[in-house]
Amino acid sequence: MPTEPGVSIKKLLSIQKNANQHWVGDGFPVRTLFSYSALGSVISPFLLFDYAGPMEFSPTEQRHGVREHPHRGFETVTIVYSGEVEHRDSSGAGGKIGPGDVQWMTAASGLVHEEFHGRDFARHGGILEMVQLWVNLPARDKMSPPRYQSILNCQIPAIDLPNHQGKLRVIAGEFDGIAGPAHTFTPINVWDLRLTGNQPIELAVPDGYNTLLAVLKGSVRVNGSEIIDTAEVGLFERPGDYISIDSAPDTIALLLCGEPIDEPIVGSGPFVMNTAEEIRQAMTDYQSGKMGKIA
Repeated sequence: MPTEPGVSIKKLLSIQKNANQHWVGDGFPVRTLFSYSALGSVISPFLLFDYAGPMEFSPTEQRHGVREHPHRGFETVTIVYSGEVEHRDSSGAGGKIGPGDVQWMTAASGLVHEEFHGRDFARHGGILEMVQLWVNLPARDKMSPPRYQSILNCQIPAIDLPNHQGKLRVIAGEFDGIAGPAHTFTPINVWDLRLTGNQPIELAVPDGYNTLLAVLKGSVRVNGSEIIDTAEVGLFERPGDYISIDSAPDTIALLLCGEPIDEPIVGSGPFVMNTAEEIRQAMTDYQSGKMGKIA
């Protein structure tokens, strides 16, 4: 258990929030809750967290979303809570994900993709709520071939937490010896939490890893006093073996934990590399068609 002798709590470093919403394309109203441009190594290996919605869309035959655009040097992880998202990219991959599903797209050496509301969702309308997380790749893997993982809700292990505190879905990494289905390049835990109780719970996380707790619904009291509210992200210090959640009634949250990639981060728009020269090369490769086209 985390409270064994010699085991220490991770202290809360800061709480990130952003009340300003902006549109990505014409389909995704997002708040960027954290970004590498401001936080860098504090959030590594994670780069960016966009929280879209919740927003109601009226029925339509139009295609709302984001048209063709490139990426290189990292991965995008899309988790749908309500609604549907369809994806296609220049590697030939594609698919549709709905509530509880996850799309883990490795851009790596570069590709072009598009994301739209699912056709059935668009025709019927409804609430869209999702997050998109950007995950960095180490320098050795930034030019790897692209890949696409479609992870359905039924493939994600759901674990009952002690004392009727709710459930934890293991999307990536592992919890209590149970591994998630996502394949990652560096050690990462992505846990989807549905918390229902007011009894304290302690979650073991590796010492030295960056740990973030994003609250999407409700509020969480951690480490005895601090409150993380809806659409806020708590950033924890690297030292420590666990975080303590004191109460979280009717709360949905994501716990992100990863081994830091302590390398330079140089980004420009949809490209995240290690040097300015690599960014210039990415722009040249995209403009010359080397990242492919969507069939």
